[in-house]
Amino acid sequence: MEKIKHFWGSEEGKDILVIIIIILLGLASFELGRLSKSDRRGGIEIEYPEILNEAKTEQGANVILAGEAPRVATPTILGKAFFASNRGQKYYSVGCAGGKTIKQENRIYFNSAAEAESAGYEKSDSCK
Repeated sequence: MEKIKHFWGSEEGKDILVIIIIILLGLASFELGRLSKSDRRGGIEIEYPEILNEAKTEQGANVILAGEAPRVATPTILGKAFFASNRGQKYYSVGCAGGKTIKQENRIYFNSAAEAESAGYEKSDSCK
């Protein structure tokens, strides 16, 4: 017991005590932050883009069975094979990686390449 009192009374013991206190305070504040964040949201929310809402209401609710990978509806199901940004000049095919950075709310969909070109868009070089 005397050795422990001597250790905590030394400079090295005080440094270790300060480090332990800092670590415990950091962990406590991290956990409090997580608790305060989780109280505001109650569960998982699934949001569908507007173009997919039409298909969802026509087809009814999607059912995902246990062990089955969820299927994501794509605009090609609705006959839309191309899209463009409402602010840009290029159009992309739905499978093209070049248009992934365009936000869903900024996309305009087309049935064909001719329809996109008649709207004033040209095909992106990254999708050729």
